[in-house]
Amino acid sequence: MNSTQRPSGPRPPEQLTRNWNELLQELRVMQTGVQILTGFLLTVPFSTRFDDLAPHQRDLYLAVLAGAVLTTLLIVAPVSFHRVLFRQQQRGWLVAAGHVCARAGLVCFGLVSAGVVVLVFDVVAGTVPGLVAGGVVVVAFATLWYGVPRLVARADRLPDDEPEELRDERPDDVER
Repeated sequence: MNSTQRPSGPRPPEQLTRNWNELLQELRVMQTGVQILTGFLLTVPFSTRFDDLAPHQRDLYLAVLAGAVLTTLLIVAPVSFHRVLFRQQQRGWLVAAGHVCARAGLVCFGLVSAGVVVLVFDVVAGTVPGLVAGGVVVVAFATLWYGVPRLVARADRLPDDEPEELRDERPDDVER
């Protein structure tokens, strides 16, 4: 075990509370973006040009809308879990399940965002530019949301002159 690893086992209640609070903050940030995107998508059928969409564009629209609703479900689920399990000593499960929902919600949000870009580019510039633009968005999301943090994690430790209070929690934290 290197100096940054901690023994596995139950987490102290303070750490679970801190993890839960950090998770809720992250979900709040994501919720705003998802709400804006879903709200936009819900207005699209009521626009005058909606009837001009090709059948494949309508299908893509419906898939993207369904994805936005699924994303909303995933990022709000931890709040529902908390309400149902309130004061039942389930903080460990809440943190673990909330973590899974947040990660799945991020993936869905990235895919929905790419789908919206495909749809808009398809309507404005054509199918091929739409697919290219959507692919670029997927690569950008994957790079920034997964690749960059993995590169940082691979560095394994902060410089020795970094103050201890600025060091992240290492492998035993939910952010694995």
